[in-house]
Amino acid sequence: MTGRGSGTARQDFRLVPAALVLWFGVLLGLSWRWWAAPACGAATVLLAAFLLWRRLPRRSCGIPRDLEKPAGRESRCGGGMAALALLVAGLLLSGPLTSRLFRVAHDPLRGSAARGASVTLRATVAERPKPVHSAGYSNQQAGARSVVLVADVTSAGLSSAHGPVPVPSRGRVVLIAPVQRWAGLVPGQDVTVSGTMVTPRSADMTVATVYVRGPPSEVGVAPWWERAAEALRSALRQASAVLSEEPAGLLPGLVDGDTRDVPPQLEREFTDSGLSHLMAVSGSNLAVVAGTVLLLLRVLRLGPKFSALIAGGSLAGFVVLAGAEPSVLRAGVMGAIGLLGLALGRNRSALPALATAVCVLVVADPGMAVSIGFALSVLATAGLVLLAPRWAEAIVRRGIPAGFAEGLAVPLAAFVVTAPVIAGMAGRISVVSVAANILAAPVVPVATVLGVATAILAMFWPTGAALTARLAGPEADWLIAVARHASRFPGATLPWPGGWWGGMLAALAVTVLVLAFRLPRLRIGLALVLVCVLLVVVPVRVIAPAWPPAHWAVVACDVGQGDSIVLSTSEVGRAVVVDTGPEPGPADECLARLGVDRVPLLVLSHLHADHVGGLDSVLARRAVGAVAVGPGRMPGWAWRQVVETTARRGVPLLELEPGQRLDWPGLGMQVLGPLSAPRQDGDADGTGINNSSVVLKAVTAAGRVLLTGDVELAAQADLLSAGTDLRAEVLKVPHHGSRFSLPGFLAAVAPRLALVSVGAGNPYGHPNKSTMDTLVADGALVSRTDIGGDEAVIADAQGPEVVRRGR
Repeated sequence: MTGRGSGTARQDFRLVPAALVLWFGVLLGLSWRWWAAPACGAATVLLAAFLLWRRLPRRSCGIPRDLEKPAGRESRCGGGMAALALLVAGLLLSGPLTSRLFRVAHDPLRGSAARGASVTLRATVAERPKPVHSAGYSNQQAGARSVVLVADVTSAGLSSAHGPVPVPSRGRVVLIAPVQRWAGLVPGQDVTVSGTMVTPRSADMTVATVYVRGPPSEVGVAPWWERAAEALRSALRQASAVLSEEPAGLLPGLVDGDTRDVPPQLEREFTDSGLSHLMAVSGSNLAVVAGTVLLLLRVLRLGPKFSALIAGGSLAGFVVLAGAEPSVLRAGVMGAIGLLGLALGRNRSALPALATAVCVLVVADPGMAVSIGFALSVLATAGLVLLAPRWAEAIVRRGIPAGFAEGLAVPLAAFVVTAPVIAGMAGRISVVSVAANILAAPVVPVATVLGVATAILAMFWPTGAALTARLAGPEADWLIAVARHASRFPGATLPWPGGWWGGMLAALAVTVLVLAFRLPRLRIGLALVLVCVLLVVVPVRVIAPAWPPAHWAVVACDVGQGDSIVLSTSEVGRAVVVDTGPEPGPADECLARLGVDRVPLLVLSHLHADHVGGLDSVLARRAVGAVAVGPGRMPGWAWRQVVETTARRGVPLLELEPGQRLDWPGLGMQVLGPLSAPRQDGDADGTGINNSSVVLKAVTAAGRVLLTGDVELAAQADLLSAGTDLRAEVLKVPHHGSRFSLPGFLAAVAPRLALVSVGAGNPYGHPNKSTMDTLVADGALVSRTDIGGDEAVIADAQGPEVVRRGR
């Protein structure tokens, strides 16, 4: 089974069918019905028995000492080995795995969760808490109001009028808990928790999701290795603080997947550029560490057994550093595969090792079968084993140096095999992923090794740790620059149908592309299609129209379901901004497209997340004179976020009052509302917060512009009752065009142009048809960001005119 011609070794596929049967049998049992797993297992056992009866030779398959295998013996023995592996897989699927799936499907907590029962649990934390951060915070951990934990139940009691009723559950639960006192827990700690259960969202081994009401009680002590891992992670974060904010947050993410200090905008840029895998512990991280250790040991001329022992120890140590959680253990196995192939120097050994790893991991934790991360790891490793070497050789035959060929083939193979899963999961495809990974590849190993050295040195030599952290700074800066420029490339991500059908469609598209490159006739057809795309699609989506239009006065930025309005002054690069959208990134990118680098005033109309979420990203990249708010201070978490962000950025925080006038060259602004004192207590539906929105009338080169935030019926009625002059040529329609607008209020404004800032496919029913019909009936031209993208208002001889950037 040696290679022929090319030198690429033929792969051993005998264990692959068994791995696929285990994987997809458990996947079917979890995502559909539990009994699908034993049905698949029984069918596999029957098939394996038939194959063994037909293919297993009657005499030994041993290799004669003095002769090579006779013709046909290899295939018969190989078939027997594959059939035997299938038999074992079928038995495992029909027996132990079915038993576990049955227990999960019939766990007593699952039925109680469907009724929304209250429960008290004693459970063991299985994974590190993951913050659910509020949009707009630079620091994810600081902005979190809750965390998500996975825990294994040891005892449970359902609440009743007569006290807790014990239930025999040993299932796995997801806890959604307050960040206070929960964020510091580590895996292995036992806790007592009370909360309300709901049915789990994911089709995995989870039996219930528990919304926790208070802090944990009776907290146990974590194992020593988990405490050591947390100490290492904390030391790495502290040592990384010598770098600027973004590299300091990125370095721990590159080393151990700790992304708590990564700014949300940077995380988004890594996702859009196809580099998000760098901030998740993967087999490549562990292979880099172990490979570096092997290289050093080879330089020292140590023996292979001792080198393997030391490399294995470094691999285990890295797993401890990252935390011995299922995702990290999966990456550890994948890294061990790469280390095994490196140590043995046999490409053929990698595929059986991968198949074995799949079997072991699925049997150890059946939840792996439905894990997206597991699927991506397995597919990426398979692509590197099966496709990358062949493609690298094909590229070398065309005159490209071997190093460059491998640098191109590896990310290309990983992209091809993982694209269908990513497309189905995210509903989009990154077209810059391959190029971004090629540019990032040279510095990733260096940054990883320096980061690990920083973590180790930080425990006993902080000065040395600071030095290695600074050495890793340029590499982190390079990765940030690659991610940022790639994510902002026109058309960097393309929308794609999500779900199973979207994944299958992406797989079909990838297959066609690969075949087209291999077959000359299809290659010509593909070239014609690409030419059509370049001539038709790209100009429509990317090149035209020119942006921004000359002499723009107002731009409604497409920030999704939220608001961000930019008002130009007569000075180049200077504009006033009202609201910053729901998340870091879109508002900042809109301002970058407009060439705005100075913001004399940034107004937050009110404190709902879809208006303040992008605050930090706007402040981070330009000079801002002040941030202004209205009298509202609710919700409290958002107010604390605004105060913390402005203080950290050194930007003054002001309060606007009705009647106040503000002027800049070419732009004037008057504060019209709110006229009623806002509620400062709880506000279940957000109406009170909406009605506390700052209402502004701006005088621009394109005419008067009324900016209304999210004012609803009460605030609109206040403005009408006060006799406020609401007339304006341009109206920013209140509350994303919701139904809570008075026809009399819209008539009093009498706009010629109505801008609706709204997200595509939002679940709130915005914009409301009756509101849009009223505006049209009153003679307004309605322009929506969910349809037209960024929308610029320019001055025309006949009045304001809108220019859409388009999607």
